Amino acid sequence: MISWTSILSLALLASSPLRGAPAASRLVSDSSVLQFHGFEAGARLSEIEARLRRLGGGRLRCDQAKADRRVSECRAVITDADLGGTVNLWVSAIDSVAGVITLSSDAAGDRLDRWRRRIEASYGRVGATVRGSEWMMQWVRRGRMLRLTWRTDHGAKAASVSLVDGRVLDGWGRSRARPAGSGPS
Repeated sequence: MISWTSILSLALLASSPLRGAPAASRLVSDSSVLQFHGFEAGARLSEIEARLRRLGGGRLRCDQAKADRRVSECRAVITDADLGGTVNLWVSAIDSVAGVITLSSDAAGDRLDRWRRRIEASYGRVGATVRGSEWMMQWVRRGRMLRLTWRTDHGAKAASVSLVDGRVLDGWGRSRARPAGSGPS
């Protein structure tokens, strides 16, 4: 069963160009690996499980898609002081490789500012984009994207960090576009 996370992941990808980047983003020396708190799109599920163990958190619970058995939707809850408390983790994986990772939580206290400062220290400053009640900052490197999003909903602020590996998703898209019986490329 594919959940709303899949729909959210596809919406995130549809609204986000994975090619090109703001000039400020290109100034940072790290040009390909975008990660947040040790999580990186393109990582294998076993690597994500190992990261969860190091954090002393829960384990991934994964469901396979019925339409394409290569696709898994995984979830975990992390409680970590460095992340600012409890955080939800969602992973969309193809052949056990993370195409999309999202960490989300309420933005109580200074959590949002801490997340933003941590990302900017690694990848440089970028301007925020506003769409309605949602704010977003985005960094792009060689087909990978890191996006910090926050919004206020009924007085409560929520924040998320999404990591997307366009190469994983592009490879999956190409394999789905091949006619049945055409064999591997």
